[in-house]
Amino acid sequence: MTKKTVSLVLGSGAARGHAHIGVINAVLEQGYEIVSISGCSIGAIIGGIHLQGKLKEYQDWAESLDKFHVLKLLDMAVLRGGYISGDRYFQTIASIIDDIKIEELPVPYTAIGVDILSQKEFWFQKGSLIQAMRASSAVPSIVTPIQINGRVYVDGGVLNPLPIIPSVSAGADYIIAVDLNGPARELSEEEFIKQDDEPEWWSSVKSFFGKSKDEATTASKSYEPQSWGRLQTINMMFETMQESLTQYKVAGYPPDLLISIPKDTCNFYEFWRSKELIDFGYDIANKALDQLQKPKQTHFSFPKGQ
Repeated sequence: MTKKTVSLVLGSGAARGHAHIGVINAVLEQGYEIVSISGCSIGAIIGGIHLQGKLKEYQDWAESLDKFHVLKLLDMAVLRGGYISGDRYFQTIASIIDDIKIEELPVPYTAIGVDILSQKEFWFQKGSLIQAMRASSAVPSIVTPIQINGRVYVDGGVLNPLPIIPSVSAGADYIIAVDLNGPARELSEEEFIKQDDEPEWWSSVKSFFGKSKDEATTASKSYEPQSWGRLQTINMMFETMQESLTQYKVAGYPPDLLISIPKDTCNFYEFWRSKELIDFGYDIANKALDQLQKPKQTHFSFPKGQ
């Protein structure tokens, strides 16, 4: 029996992007063949790593992270156009994958960036894979922009956080899009991703980002402005913009299946919660893929109504 083919569209969303790993694992376990990947920001990173066959190695590394390791990865660069340079994170990626050209990948791949000088969306479909990943994930005012061939690139989420259009030409049986900026909702006890206890030293740097999800929950409101640090304030504005842009993109080019990860699943910098996020992505993708096997409709979304 011929495998059903899938074009994956992996959206932007910082730490929530590790849910993409679980989604990819579920898609493959259910017997689908991935014939193209288009991604933005963390989606471009996870997609590129998968296409090099190194997703398991990256997953093992991500699941080993704790708050101390994440803090070490956040190399501050206030004087270089952002709070975080991203050098250490991409050094880790470079130790896991080869910096091959995008043209050498086994299936079509597109990373979305924005040429900030010309104010235009740019599709990376050739050239250095790692450079494309980095350009696609340079969140304005948070991560340092990257210069390539005289052009300055920032996060593709500025214009296209869920890049569906590049996936159409692959002609797959299904286009499956994973939106990491889904509407916030109250998570059930089973769905809520719990945090481990904070070490004492974390309180000394926490104010730079904002209060933890547990603290906000204790206050009964997850998005109280007094709980935001500088980076979280910037990111909240960016996520608001991305949610609106995503709705526009989905309305114009509806995928066969839209998997929506609520934006309040975790904070943007909580990479130490990778295992829970991967498991969350895996579980929600399996439920969504079950829906895909039901009688054909024009457009599915999961959870329903999102």
